[in-house]
Amino acid sequence: MRQPAQRGERPPTEALFVRIPAEHARRLDRAAFELRRPKQALVSELVERYVDPDSPASLAALAGDAPLRGALGYASSRAHARRRVTVETLEPDTLVVGHHSFRPSAPDAPAQAPEVLTAEQAAELLQVQPSLLARLAAQGELPGRELAGQWRFSREALLHWLAAPAKARRAGPAKDDR
Repeated sequence: MRQPAQRGERPPTEALFVRIPAEHARRLDRAAFELRRPKQALVSELVERYVDPDSPASLAALAGDAPLRGALGYASSRAHARRRVTVETLEPDTLVVGHHSFRPSAPDAPAQAPEVLTAEQAAELLQVQPSLLARLAAQGELPGRELAGQWRFSREALLHWLAAPAKARRAGPAKDDR
């Protein structure tokens, strides 16, 4: 483990030259200005706080498995990171090396909506109470079918009905839509 420096004693330093994205350099400059601290001190404190090669959690966070949120208040972005990819071919002793950019799938992507809806789902789609939906369906105002005492609705038919002009809706659905 790291040994903290004694009070008043400066730890030994080592030169570090890195190229970082221009936006990150601007953020570092701004943070150093706002905090009235040298960039060297900020970088050193960030490394001390977030980089622990002996901790699997720290390494997982640095590898991109968990977001890093620091004193600067933003999550580190790996959206534009390039990864080296090595491909093994069928030919012996040959490797192909290149770069590829990976994008994670959207975690909050909505699931594909069902084509046949229950009364509750149809009411949610139309943003009305289920009781109103059932009454309109029973009166023949909405395109739907009653199966074994429960209403079922075609999503496409409901959206088509909703998009139709009001006077066409007042005339009621076609006999096929009921």
